Amino acid sequence: MFKKTLLTLALASTATLAMAAEKADYIINNATVLTMNNEKTVYENGTVIVRDDKIIAVGDADLSAQYKAETVLDVDGDIVMPGLINTHTHASMTVFRSLGDDVPDRLHRYIFPLEAKLVARDMVRIGAQLGNVEMIKGGVTTYADMYYFEDEVAKTVDEIGMRAVLGQTVIQFPVADAKNAQAGIQYALNFIEEYKDHPRITPAFAPHGPYTNSTETLQQISKLSLEHDVPVLIHLAESDREIEVIAERSGGLSPVAYMADIGALNHKVVAAHAIEVSDEDIALLKKHDVGIAHNMSANIKSAKGVAPALKMFNEGLRIGLGTDGPMSGNTLSTIDEFNQVAKVHKLVNNDRAAMPPINVIEMATIGAARALHMEDSVGSLEVGKQADIIVIDVKAPNMVPVYNPYSALVYSAYAANVRHSMVAGQLLMKDREMLTVDEDAIRNELLEYTETVRKTVLESGEEIR
Repeated sequence: MFKKTLLTLALASTATLAMAAEKADYIINNATVLTMNNEKTVYENGTVIVRDDKIIAVGDADLSAQYKAETVLDVDGDIVMPGLINTHTHASMTVFRSLGDDVPDRLHRYIFPLEAKLVARDMVRIGAQLGNVEMIKGGVTTYADMYYFEDEVAKTVDEIGMRAVLGQTVIQFPVADAKNAQAGIQYALNFIEEYKDHPRITPAFAPHGPYTNSTETLQQISKLSLEHDVPVLIHLAESDREIEVIAERSGGLSPVAYMADIGALNHKVVAAHAIEVSDEDIALLKKHDVGIAHNMSANIKSAKGVAPALKMFNEGLRIGLGTDGPMSGNTLSTIDEFNQVAKVHKLVNNDRAAMPPINVIEMATIGAARALHMEDSVGSLEVGKQADIIVIDVKAPNMVPVYNPYSALVYSAYAANVRHSMVAGQLLMKDREMLTVDEDAIRNELLEYTETVRKTVLESGEEIR
């Protein structure tokens, strides 16, 4: 009788716990959880709970018992971390990848003429679709993009389920979607109006650079960005040509000082590259709360130099990692940036201890979120933030063993080690399989389009090289 009573009580207690368990959509457990919160909390046997599009709990293993969910992802010790954020790219340029890689003055001699012949809505869509797949498979869940026909990029982002800041290019000479800068601004305004309330897409202005736009255009965009509360994505302090043009225009100012002088430097600006910056320029960038996109592989491939990202990071600027476009850094994998960022900054600063792995991972996650002024919603695994989460396989040969997860990620990981990718509580990739788009169809459409690219390049008299 006594044993029967105990059994009844035990069953009743279990039933009560089950009824009390809070509902969730996903329980991710048995994980090494890198939260990337202010304290850099790590849960060695951790759990993340997701409901709808948000994280509702993060903690140790015993957290699982407090929730019930239709889907439980037991990741068997893998690293669970915030989705990576690519702060600067041109995703649609996947269609041009591996063309003219070593051509001097490549942007003006090769890229601009090629774009003049080929940029169109279909080209933008086809390239963006493949770029999105590449990023998701490499753990990038949010990216900042600058290109033409950016509403086409937005459609692809919406379809795959990613998060993005999408900048409509404004440039002073005629391009495929605008005959001049004013037409580009109007295109951007229409785009902003269409997507201003989208939950995952932030529309933006993207003046190509200070030297490819007039002072009046830059001032107008700055004013409009504040009025519409949208970002401004711009290449800044990137090249010798830019420095020369701006110095002549402004009576000797640097590009950063010029932007500040004309009133176009503020908290809406995300500056890509920032290679040629002085201590005074860095102080101005910090004063005006500008976001910085650090694109190591693209910068060193083009021999433009190494941005003083270590100094900017140490001085508390909003700085995150970017890949630049697939015709510049050639991949859209932020993971491929990790190794170079850590090692090159050690080399140029002659300091083996410079840029430790934890700082690199910060710049790829919460630091990149800060650069885009999105740190309140993404960039770390914290209660109330968007459920943008990736899982990294630690059982792959290149990852074994893992004594320090940050070191393993920075010095050992490949993009192919990303196992699952989730954005806004929706799995977009599971066990390397894309769930929301047809990867094979996207790849095949782009491969078909390459025949058009190949023919255009050959007809222009250039070599396929």
